[in-house]
Amino acid sequence: MNNSVIDTQKLRKVYQMGTMEVAALKDISIQIDKNEYVALMGPSGSGKSTLMNVLGCLDTPSEGSYFLNNQDVSEMTDSELAKVRNKEIGFVFQTFNLLPRLSSLENVALPLVYAGYSRSQRLEKARNCLEMVGLGDRVSHRPNELSGGQRQRVAVARALINDPAIILADEPTGNLDTKTSIEIMSLFEEIHKKGNTVILVTHEPDIAQHSHRIIRLRDGLVESDVRNENIVSAFDPSHRYLNS
Repeated sequence: MNNSVIDTQKLRKVYQMGTMEVAALKDISIQIDKNEYVALMGPSGSGKSTLMNVLGCLDTPSEGSYFLNNQDVSEMTDSELAKVRNKEIGFVFQTFNLLPRLSSLENVALPLVYAGYSRSQRLEKARNCLEMVGLGDRVSHRPNELSGGQRQRVAVARALINDPAIILADEPTGNLDTKTSIEIMSLFEEIHKKGNTVILVTHEPDIAQHSHRIIRLRDGLVESDVRNENIVSAFDPSHRYLNS
């Protein structure tokens, strides 16, 4: 077995639309190593959201294999996938997906309910994660008391709570202004430097430039897979957005 944290071979995903079959993924073979920082790009309908769902164990392929940390997850049941998902993957979504009635601390601690931690252990771990993303002073605030950038930081803290192998971020800056987007990208840089594998799904070229490798999809196929030779750092003082 190789050292890839993600290894897909000839992935195919077909949806039944009435009497028609639509192939969202046609033949996807990619490998992503531990601690890589990858952007997944492609126009609407390219298959990137479907691929993200498969990589995130939210869906299973119609054909092909998917090994996640050397486990074949392509044939797993829904309950087996849920266990893998909760242990191995931290999700960050464009719409934050926070529960409005819970505090930041409670939102971040939520995934640990399913992992068997006591309440005091959950809250202590959640507090540490919020401090890690710069929100140690916002633990009791509810989502409607936070800015968009702060809400996304809470979502990132929640994604980190289970010490996942992979952070999977779906358009994480889509609802944020440019300056706040750069702040969130700086957070992903820090997470990557600490050893996490980061996979960023985005249609924005400026955001993709923060990654170290860019995989482009088109019509359910890999159109290109290249190293990013011009990595942009959110910490670079010359970044044209930092003082906008």
